[in-house]
Amino acid sequence: MKTKRFLSVFFLALLLVGQLAVPAAAKDRVPDPEIQARAALLVDRKTGAVIYSLNQHDELYPASLTKIMTCLLVLEAIDEGQLGLHQEITATPTALEGLAEDGSTAGIQAGETLTVEELLYCLMVVSANEAGAILAEEISGSVDAFVDAMNARAKKLGCENTHFMNPHGYHDSQHYTSAWDLYLITKEALEHPLFMTICDASSHTVPATNLSEPRQLNNTNFLIRSGRDYYNADVHGVKTGSHSQAGNCLVTTAQHASMDLLCVILGAERVQHEDGTWWTYSFGETNRLYKWAFGNFSYQAVLKEDDVAGEALVSLSSTDHVTLRPARAVELLLPKGTEPEELEREITLKSDPVEAPITEGDVLGSMTVSLDGETLAEVDLLAFTSVEASRIRVFWRDVKNFFSSTPAKVCLGVLVVLGAVLGGWKLLFSRRRYRYGRSVGGGGRRGGYRGTRKRR
Repeated sequence: MKTKRFLSVFFLALLLVGQLAVPAAAKDRVPDPEIQARAALLVDRKTGAVIYSLNQHDELYPASLTKIMTCLLVLEAIDEGQLGLHQEITATPTALEGLAEDGSTAGIQAGETLTVEELLYCLMVVSANEAGAILAEEISGSVDAFVDAMNARAKKLGCENTHFMNPHGYHDSQHYTSAWDLYLITKEALEHPLFMTICDASSHTVPATNLSEPRQLNNTNFLIRSGRDYYNADVHGVKTGSHSQAGNCLVTTAQHASMDLLCVILGAERVQHEDGTWWTYSFGETNRLYKWAFGNFSYQAVLKEDDVAGEALVSLSSTDHVTLRPARAVELLLPKGTEPEELEREITLKSDPVEAPITEGDVLGSMTVSLDGETLAEVDLLAFTSVEASRIRVFWRDVKNFFSSTPAKVCLGVLVVLGAVLGGWKLLFSRRRYRYGRSVGGGGRRGGYRGTRKRR
């Protein structure tokens, strides 16, 4: 048994040493796409791994990408019963105050009544600024109160470089976010199925209202509109945004060959070519980034639940080791051509050795999986089988622990002192008795009572 354990640990150690020596720098594994934007972020939605990043935490103006947060709060209000999807809302003059005439609009007028659902289509498909203000006022009582809720929600989501000043994205020097924070906000919004249903619509017809005939909405995202130069059948949603200070911004998702990615582009340019045509880099760079990722990365099964991940020494048992297995399967998005032996695996045990008894499935430690020094995954390691404890070994362990404890040491010390005192007292008492006996019996017969002797 001990020989088997030694060989297992030995070969595992050799494997780990080999893995640590092989990989080259991760940046050398795939070419840099050199995205032209102020910031860019590409994340694998399945694992949360960042595939590409450029200034992902820089504070930048989001323009109408702001409406992703506005939509999220509306959907949460629906879930909480504060709003109904088919509830009708009448636009008030106060909600429409301060909106620029040249801004994105669905032409909603004061006094016009639409359902929450139709307002959401106006908000996300044609980026109607007034739709955001109308929904904000309905939910929070005022636009300012809604903005406070936006900032509170952003903080709760872990956004560290975000501050909103309005629900639609009009420029304000204090209205900013980052590519990473937009990823966090969009990720949360995607938990609501209705979110993608709305923002992935290439077009939508708003039924007639009390003040308008039916109106046709065409999505401002050219990546999901067939017939456009930028159209990409793999792309779905999410939102466009642009103004002179923010540049052209875009958030999208794309699925291809089992890969599911989310992309954020901020501050891209729109340029006119010599032939008079225009090129919007937020669309073009998004397509290029997806093509780069799909061409250079693929999923690899790194660990399975029934894999032997290693062994741990066991104490207090006749069995000297227990086999470890991953708590879950691990699948990673890795550069194509990455060999399994290039991955670095490091095991950390909660204790070494592990004390019996051990129950099958107990968490005994964890394993980190890394590539080129970057941690890609961490998984708990479980006991493959149960291990019983030896009663006699547990008994001697308890005895040892007892006598090594502070109370036991104090008691033992007291007993030693008491024993020393008692021994000294007995020794002193016995000496005094000896001396007393000698003084009483001194002089022998001369000093003793001899009675009356009769004369003859």
